[in-house]
Amino acid sequence: MHTPAITGTGVFTPDLTITNAELVEAFNAYADRFNAENAAAIAAGEVEAKEHSSEEFIVKASGIEQRHVIDKSGILDPAVMHPLLRQRSDDEPALMAEMGVDAARKALAAAGRDASEVDLVICAASNMERAYPAVAIEIQQLLGAGGFAFDMNVACSSATFGLQAAADMIRAGSVRKALVVNPEICSAHLEWRDRDCHFIFGDVATAALVERAEDAKGPSFEIVSTRCATEFSNNIRNNNGFLRRSRPDGVKDRRDMQFMQNGRKVFKEVLPMVSAHIAGHMADDGIDAGDLKRLWLHQANKTMNDFIGKKVLGRTPEPGEQPNILQDYANTSSAGSIIAFSKYSDDLQDGDYGLICSFGAGYSVGSVLVKRHA
Repeated sequence: MHTPAITGTGVFTPDLTITNAELVEAFNAYADRFNAENAAAIAAGEVEAKEHSSEEFIVKASGIEQRHVIDKSGILDPAVMHPLLRQRSDDEPALMAEMGVDAARKALAAAGRDASEVDLVICAASNMERAYPAVAIEIQQLLGAGGFAFDMNVACSSATFGLQAAADMIRAGSVRKALVVNPEICSAHLEWRDRDCHFIFGDVATAALVERAEDAKGPSFEIVSTRCATEFSNNIRNNNGFLRRSRPDGVKDRRDMQFMQNGRKVFKEVLPMVSAHIAGHMADDGIDAGDLKRLWLHQANKTMNDFIGKKVLGRTPEPGEQPNILQDYANTSSAGSIIAFSKYSDDLQDGDYGLICSFGAGYSVGSVLVKRHA
């Protein structure tokens, strides 16, 4: 049995940002336009008027202050309200692959490795821009990696599930070096016209190199253990898919073809699930709350993370113990916990323990217990 370790991470961050102020201005202009166009139906009680959004509402509901996006022109146009992304030819790199390659190269550089040494690429993300060929295989080809590659979708938990898959294959000896890549274009499956969720997501890509611990060229994080769990729920759902054109309304753009959630039920049901999951994982490995130096959580909502941190540690986390990046990145689905890990892990000392955890639709939750080797 070989011991797996994370030896490098990388983050691709789009240049464009949308502040809450910009987002609110665009949404409110859209709402005014909608209400004017549907004034008669609203007066008759047939259509519900759109409420305005506000910066205060967004920060209070989520802790988010801005988000990075691939395109902002369409999102901020009240007549469009979605990203405008150029259709690429089949001979060009897919957008997700291009983002993933950028993050992967940064992870390889951090580990002091060349892509030719990699024998597994997993593209783990909440949505794929095509059914096939696998985006992971395109990333593999663009990098010049060997071995094999495949896509994985476990919604917001995709990164930790991907890390478990990579770690298990390294332990078994079937691969030596694996890249887990998480390109997330969340702006493309968010309904920007829905006040309840229009502020939630941003775009980004992350990558982590996992290899045999004995091969690490520098500081690394040994993957001590992993744990994944799922429990079916419709409370976070997206009904888009290949059967769309076979339905009576064909390819009509329906609300349920984008991200949907029942936020109150998610909050009530996911928080106990995640807290118990982490506590059980730590207990089975003999790790007490006092042994855990860092908790890198899925970056969905500050209130949720504060609740989980307090449950896991048995107290309010100290500044830095449970780093949040969602104020700058928003919810980036599977990539969020890896951004936090990438930005806030170098200061850990030899022998320190930390835990990466992501959770979301499914329901799903994955956790990775790591130990620093300086």
